[in-house]
Amino acid sequence: MKRTYLGEFEEIVLLTVVLLEGQAYGVAITHQIIEQTGRSVRLNQVHAALHRLEEKGMVASKMGEATAERGGRRKRLFTITAYGEQTLLDIQAVRTQLLSLLPRALKPSISL
Repeated sequence: MKRTYLGEFEEIVLLTVVLLEGQAYGVAITHQIIEQTGRSVRLNQVHAALHRLEEKGMVASKMGEATAERGGRRKRLFTITAYGEQTLLDIQAVRTQLLSLLPRALKPSISL
């Protein structure tokens, strides 16, 4: 299988899909990323990343049930695929390997 690479934001979105366990939809993912990273994130950025991840075969989506709070509209719910899980494991392995090769441990610096 051809290796597909992820950008940093795609990786964060994919990890957040796993974190939200079946409740991963655009708004929830956006809020979770803001809460966990402190980054400024817009919903359209998350939707674009989810679209790319779905094209790469790393997430699958389905329409959830209609809810009154959304005026009868349904949410598109995302789940990680086996390929997405393997990609995250591969990324973790590469990072662990590279960090183990560093000549010295990384130390936190003064906050910027």
